[in-house]
Amino acid sequence: MSFLSKTLICASLALLGSQAAMADTLKIGTEGGYPPWSMVDAAGKVTGFDADVGAALCKELNSDCKFIVQAFDSLIPSLDAKRFDLIISGMSYTPERAKRVNFSIPYAVEDAIFVLPKSSELVGADNEQTIFDGLAGKTIGVQGGTTHGAFLTKKAPKTTIKNYETLDQMQIDLDAGRLNGTFADLTSQSKFLHKVGEQNFALSKLVIKGSSDPETLGYGIAVGIHKDNAELKAKVDAALCKLINDGTVKTASEKWFDIDIANYEICKK
Repeated sequence: MSFLSKTLICASLALLGSQAAMADTLKIGTEGGYPPWSMVDAAGKVTGFDADVGAALCKELNSDCKFIVQAFDSLIPSLDAKRFDLIISGMSYTPERAKRVNFSIPYAVEDAIFVLPKSSELVGADNEQTIFDGLAGKTIGVQGGTTHGAFLTKKAPKTTIKNYETLDQMQIDLDAGRLNGTFADLTSQSKFLHKVGEQNFALSKLVIKGSSDPETLGYGIAVGIHKDNAELKAKVDAALCKLINDGTVKTASEKWFDIDIANYEICKK
């Protein structure tokens, strides 16, 4: 049975259960430097799509939220160490990560795209083979610990991949000419391009579908839960389906991304 099948079965069972009272506070690990998914404002408050989903989830579970901000690639080790209860940080549910994390149902689906110099001939590439061959010998920025680096390593092995702790650092290097392009979520890349303008950079014509390679890109965006806490996973799954079905995830998505990335199909299974 696949990882996703197991998740769907758990979600279906969870929906039959009642919502039991949770602990007073749920501690949530998030990165805080991946706009518009997760950002920290001047007052130290976590904002973005992840924050809205987390706040709605905590409300549904009758708990308060406490966000703990740290580097993305340290989130799973910290969950292992039980520094927090959940990870809500635009994290893709992949088979490799599922060896360490008890993922919720994937509540959102997201595609990926390149930002390239506007003059690059790869901007207009309309198939994977052309763009991956064209990236040979070039340096592409990704955020460290994300699925994007694993995907490029598999698909474009002759490309130099440079990892960054935050999206902002990666985009600064791109703007300064220290990268030949970046590879990240469509929503984040679109926001970056909107911010800097389209004089020098462009989104690639080719969009990498989130479902195109589950081994590396995963099954969708999910909440990370400790392996030992099956009871919390069941409650989170049920709560997420309620938030998807009542439009809460859609509202947060359109607020931050201008598009709806809620995963409606997952709760129909």
